[in-house]
Amino acid sequence: MAIGSTLHTFDVQLADTDRGVYDDYSLRVARHPSETDAYMLTRVLAYGLEFGEGIAFGGSVSDTEEPAVLVRDLTGRIVTWIEVGAPDAERLHHASRLAERTVVYTHRDPAKVMAPWADKRIHRAEDIRVHSFDPGFIDTVTPHLERRNTLTLTVTERVLYLDLNGTSLVTALHEHELG
Repeated sequence: MAIGSTLHTFDVQLADTDRGVYDDYSLRVARHPSETDAYMLTRVLAYGLEFGEGIAFGGSVSDTEEPAVLVRDLTGRIVTWIEVGAPDAERLHHASRLAERTVVYTHRDPAKVMAPWADKRIHRAEDIRVHSFDPGFIDTVTPHLERRNTLTLTVTERVLYLDLNGTSLVTALHEHELG
């Protein structure tokens, strides 16, 4: 018998002063049995850091047709393709051809994530941005995850102030270019 996904809820307060985005929203996140807490948390943070009209979670972890998070316009076209973790070069090439904007949020060492992409054909590679957190940040946060979570995200001058279930942590938001 297959193990089903575990549902996590997040009541989020977002104040992103860098982008001028302020909102309160709730997320229901299905965590696939093969998905780590670090990956799920990075998905939730990517959602918040890219929050705007048309944002949604993509397909499941094993879905190759959609990214972890995406933004669609009113016609249903994907305008922002948001990968989480360490996608391969072919996937980024496909994403960059399909969407106006392609970004990656990773909980891993960005140099190691980007190394396999060197000398690979990736459409508009120079426009793709990889976002990471301070080393160890995600691993410090994950023990505080519960099935029902209260999350406050405040972004000011590329610094993320996070409060998860009463535990406050801070990390710089790092941006890396492929080109």
